[in-house]
Amino acid sequence: MLIEIEALLSATELDEVRRQLLAQPWVDGKVTAGVQSAQVKVNRQLDEDNPLARQLGELILRRLSNNALFMSAALPKRIYPPLFNRYGGGEAFGFHVDNAIRGIKGVRERVRTDLSATLFLADPSSYNGGELVIRDTFGEQRVKLPAGHLVLYPGSSLHRVEPVTRGERLASFFWIESLVREDGQRQMLLDMDVAIQRLTAQGADDQSLLELTGVYHNLLRRWSDT
Repeated sequence: MLIEIEALLSATELDEVRRQLLAQPWVDGKVTAGVQSAQVKVNRQLDEDNPLARQLGELILRRLSNNALFMSAALPKRIYPPLFNRYGGGEAFGFHVDNAIRGIKGVRERVRTDLSATLFLADPSSYNGGELVIRDTFGEQRVKLPAGHLVLYPGSSLHRVEPVTRGERLASFFWIESLVREDGQRQMLLDMDVAIQRLTAQGADDQSLLELTGVYHNLLRRWSDT
């Protein structure tokens, strides 16, 4: 399941976010990589203790909590605080799988990485390369979204970031532990939720909508892990 969340941040907000990020000191991106990932990871990262990282992360999480598509698709239980990375001058991240469990720094809480998320912060015309390549059962999908758009995809997938050969790629990335850990089950629930909303807007029969909504919630009750 690949889900695109559009316009999470406005153009004005993006200008300010980029201005603030580019003024910060950056560290080696390997600081949050596992042993194998560190061998193929060449980028820079904003220190997760940086006050700006926390401030911008909170902004992103507020927007996501008010986004109906994200809430329906992810069914979030826990979200790892957003991190920020930067690629330029040939920097890239080879194929890897995200760590299954990530501990949140400074608290006794761990997140199972059911879903990975990348929020693109740079205008795609401002840099060459930098595509997020996701390999799944349907082959490879290449993702390079407009600034302010977010892609949500299974944390279990093999993925990489292509080398950036011009300009700089700025992004936020993080992970979501879902109430429903199986990707196929989340997809079915999302499809059903979208269908219910569409039928409601079309003025469908109330009794049929009630029954369909009941099926949705009974499946969610069966599949969820609270």
